[in-house]
Amino acid sequence: MTPTDRLEGFVRAGLAAGRAPGELGRDLARAGWSDREIAAALGAWTPAAPGLPPVPRPRPYVSAGEAVIYGLMFLLLATICWHVTTLGFDVLDRLLPDYGDVYDPPRSGLRWSVAVLVISVPLFFWLNARVARTTRGDPGRRRSLVRKWLAAVTMLLAAVALLSDAVAVIYAFLNGDLTARFLGKAALVALIGGLALAYYKEEIDAA
Repeated sequence: MTPTDRLEGFVRAGLAAGRAPGELGRDLARAGWSDREIAAALGAWTPAAPGLPPVPRPRPYVSAGEAVIYGLMFLLLATICWHVTTLGFDVLDRLLPDYGDVYDPPRSGLRWSVAVLVISVPLFFWLNARVARTTRGDPGRRRSLVRKWLAAVTMLLAAVALLSDAVAVIYAFLNGDLTARFLGKAALVALIGGLALAYYKEEIDAA
């Protein structure tokens, strides 16, 4: 039996015996358990009516099948963001030519980004609709740890991209290189990063 099992067992037995959660918390604190451990143990149970055992609260879970779906969605979203950015940069390079341009870059990269987006965008939205439909039918699926962790990783990467984008804009301004093309690219990165943050914000708020 792990320490966490012993802790939760003590809380369950105490609640079943009619002791108040605050009283159990004080006993655990005197025994050396941290506030975080105490809160987690007490939060795992809901006191029931006298004479009835405490009721377990829902807990996060891990599912191998959902790990495949959420992992694929994470990779698809990253692919979409990357290729939309690449495609946008190519378009801006052509719409806003710079005096430093000495050659016309090949269009194969642009075609490749379009080909990737034609496959990845519909697949991502299909999976997203499937997950949303499943979640509406079973709200308990929102407690998936894989879902929450991948949402957190996505938001971290989006935040890093936004911060790096802001630093690049300030540096270009101080260096005198703040051109219309550069501002367009910076705005595109900010837009994509902001959309990624908005997409997963609800997941973090519900965690």
